[in-house]
Amino acid sequence: MRLRLEPHDEYLHELGPEPNFNESMYFNVYDPAAETGAFVRLGNRANEGRGEMTVCLYLPDGRVGFMFQRPEVRTNDAFDAAGLRFAVVEPFEHLTVDYDGTVVLLDDPMAMADPRRAFTEHPHVPCSIHLDYRRVSDMFGGEPEETHEPTGEEFARGHYEQLVSANGTITVDGTPIAIDGFGLRDHSWGPRFWQAPWYYRWLTANVGGEFGFMGSRIARRDADGTRSGFIWDGERIRFVDDVRVSTTWDDTDHHRALRLTLRASGIDGGEPLEVGVTGTVRSLIPLRNRRDGMVTRISEGLTRWELDDGRVGYGWSEYLDQIIDGRPVGLDE
Repeated sequence: MRLRLEPHDEYLHELGPEPNFNESMYFNVYDPAAETGAFVRLGNRANEGRGEMTVCLYLPDGRVGFMFQRPEVRTNDAFDAAGLRFAVVEPFEHLTVDYDGTVVLLDDPMAMADPRRAFTEHPHVPCSIHLDYRRVSDMFGGEPEETHEPTGEEFARGHYEQLVSANGTITVDGTPIAIDGFGLRDHSWGPRFWQAPWYYRWLTANVGGEFGFMGSRIARRDADGTRSGFIWDGERIRFVDDVRVSTTWDDTDHHRALRLTLRASGIDGGEPLEVGVTGTVRSLIPLRNRRDGMVTRISEGLTRWELDDGRVGYGWSEYLDQIIDGRPVGLDE
């Protein structure tokens, strides 16, 4: 499947005719020295007249600061809504993230399993984020030349990702935290329903700036789905063609540890590359999306990754599951 990716794809695309057209950017970062992590996301759903804004902070004392809003969005002209702004300084090289607003402070992030109660019973405090994101890895992904998703199951017409560094400041309730860490960013556009995948596992990691990976496992209701991703070896991208995940679940059906194997084909006739890694979830917040009677749970796990060769990195394990009869559908993987 051939992909197209040009510098102008860093900017907003023409608004498509689909009622559920979405264009979004996502950024994460973890700084081991500061013991602080964060991810932010803005999605424009202009044909629905709204957007999706998420800010999530994993603080050194174990608390999580969280905010979600559905601001009014009528055009697809900018990523700028509900206090969160993304700007492209230089395509594929340098972007900025800024937020001025509030977050809900959660002593126990699992409280977000009941979002109405979490938002009403926990304190809202001022928060600002000012981060510069810069290139670490090459780009991965783009827009396929031919449609590759069944009608009604679209999740992104175009999609790309990149390992990055992030520097700046996160301030929560008047306390600034200097950030000097690594993470991953992505950019997607096209029709999207969160209910399209049966379940997925999206696994990201940085071992400093010298090594990292993204593993993607997307299951379809009536098919095995896809297994893909990339490994960054510090010099180039290795394309992953097989991802195997084995999950340890807790008694509330949330993932708490996982075993991951990534396999990449050999380059120029060389040996294939296999990377084994064990993930331990340090903090997890459960989020959800509801549409047309379906409940979709997205569990965001800040994860410590240990490679089989002993190297340690950090990132996220994002588990999306449709909830049927009160339980996630992907428990067997």
